[in-house]
Amino acid sequence: MTIELAILGIVTLIVAIGLIPLARHLGLRTGLIDRPRTGELQRAPIARTGGYAIIGAFGVGAVLSLALIPREDPDERLRLVGFAIGLVIVLVVAIADDRLRLGPMPQLAGQIVAAVVPAGFGLLMFDLSVPWIGLVELPFTIALPVTIVWVVGMMNTVNWLDTMDGLAGGVAAIAALVLFARSIALGQASVAALPLCVAAACLGFLLFNFHPARVIMGSSGSWFLGYALAMLAIVGGAKVATALMVLGLPIIDTAIVIVQRVAAGRSPFKGGDSAHLVHKLAKRGWGVRQIVLVVYTACAIVGVFGLALSGPVKLVVFGLALVAVTALAVLVAFRVRSGRRESAANG
Repeated sequence: MTIELAILGIVTLIVAIGLIPLARHLGLRTGLIDRPRTGELQRAPIARTGGYAIIGAFGVGAVLSLALIPREDPDERLRLVGFAIGLVIVLVVAIADDRLRLGPMPQLAGQIVAAVVPAGFGLLMFDLSVPWIGLVELPFTIALPVTIVWVVGMMNTVNWLDTMDGLAGGVAAIAALVLFARSIALGQASVAALPLCVAAACLGFLLFNFHPARVIMGSSGSWFLGYALAMLAIVGGAKVATALMVLGLPIIDTAIVIVQRVAAGRSPFKGGDSAHLVHKLAKRGWGVRQIVLVVYTACAIVGVFGLALSGPVKLVVFGLALVAVTALAVLVAFRVRSGRRESAANG
């Protein structure tokens, strides 16, 4: 099975490398261009169609995996159908957003539909691993809203993470590789194939997106990656906690930003305030590549802990990460404000 997985990863990577320039050309020709906005680090207009190439490469890999790797679980193909239908919904709403720049509510509605429809095909969190308790089974009335919150939360986490060259694609690749490793450890080769395809597609994209980027993923890419990681953590079970850990830093950062915006009387969905930790580090003089590599390292380290640890210890590590990221965010924000006050006083 190792050879088949290697072939799958290589083919998906090659397809991604071939599709990205085409997607970029399409974006430039059709006017799907992202222009610099307040609160973002982008400095020049750039095609935002890279996500379509990521999805295309993943699609090729997913179809190839059906031919290369046998499915032992008879229900797995049904869940894959649900996954594919949800992906189509994500793609349709993302295209509408790329074209029309949808507001928060239409985006949220589309994301909820994309989470609900696959539930009818068995993609639900019917159980959760709770420290000190074990595996807790959830009734449908609880499993459905929990699944919706998980999928929508992951989609928005990756979307909000996509504010800097190479950041979202690299973190998603790391998360997908961790899910791949977790699936292999559980003996689920057919399940492992899909996160491998996600990782390979992201790595191909990063060749064109790492700073200075020639193309960005846009809504199609960030929503797809969030959706795929959320759903692939559910397929086969026992991976939600692992995904939560490897994406812990952006999830915690997103939660802090939401609290800050609500406390300030602003909509949590309205950007333009440079509230994310990476923006604050940039204001402190950190370079884009430096910030991105630090975030990669942090996510990879926590992801390895997520693979190696289990039970209450995993919860303790995640709690420590929560405290560390919160403390860092507060410290950086304080120093940024102090710098502004000093500049105002000297000006």
